[in-house]
Amino acid sequence: METTPTVHIHSITQLHQLLEQPKPRHPLVSLIRFEDFPAIKIEQRTRLISDCYQITLKKQCPCKIQYGQSLFDFDEGVMACFAPKQINFIDQDFAFATAGWQLSIHPDFLRNYPLGSKIKNYGFFDYSVNEALILSEEEQRRIEIIFLQMLEESLLPIDQFSQDAWIAHLELLLTYCNRYYNRQFITRKAVSSELLDKVQKLLDEYFASQESNKGLPTAQYLAESLHLSSKYLSDCLKQLTGSTTQQLIHERLIEQAKEKLSTTSLSVGEIAYQLGFEYPQSFSKLFKAKTNQTPLEFRAFYN
Repeated sequence: METTPTVHIHSITQLHQLLEQPKPRHPLVSLIRFEDFPAIKIEQRTRLISDCYQITLKKQCPCKIQYGQSLFDFDEGVMACFAPKQINFIDQDFAFATAGWQLSIHPDFLRNYPLGSKIKNYGFFDYSVNEALILSEEEQRRIEIIFLQMLEESLLPIDQFSQDAWIAHLELLLTYCNRYYNRQFITRKAVSSELLDKVQKLLDEYFASQESNKGLPTAQYLAESLHLSSKYLSDCLKQLTGSTTQQLIHERLIEQAKEKLSTTSLSVGEIAYQLGFEYPQSFSKLFKAKTNQTPLEFRAFYN
């Protein structure tokens, strides 16, 4: 049985060697133009893992890349962000973008800076490739200005201010990414509304089919059913409804519980089991937290 080979990039130096680039001027950060990438032929499907954060802006890329179970076409200018240790797959027909930028930052470069902790809170590093950021022409121009400033910095001699300058540029870049992702959620509100409908339908089907006997519905279950990353789905729903995926699940659980408590004679334990709770106490605790009443207190109001 043929196994999928793995290329694990541990350092910026190794990355430059693989891409036939000159030795990096800084061992922990690198900015490369896709125009400078060599022609690399992929002999077979390959698994890629990098120990670095990567931010890419691809303007021309006649290729597909798989992240998880999803394929994404890079036909137009898009940005994608990857956290360390994420796994990607490329196939034999893979072709690198012919224009754009690839920024790679080793986590050690961020140590001793607040950004080292803050960067972990940017949810878009956990989005799937098919949830990439689609930029307007003006947004792309602003992002490229930052990359050009980084490029200029990379050509200067390294001194005691070099790292501070890089961090400042990176913080501005991530701020714009955050702003543009939120803009994308807003401008694609119709798509988001359709996504909410799909989430509600999945939950309806989950409870109606008694799948809940297998346990409580989870954010991961909903995301995988919709071929999305959990973080992207939660951020999208948060922008649309004010509630995360987990909060929406809890809201639906409480709705289901109220219906059963008010229209059936099932015990609290039986209702808890039907909804997917392993222990009645867990159900009662959630119900009390969300309604300020115990299940029996709620039922008493209808009797």
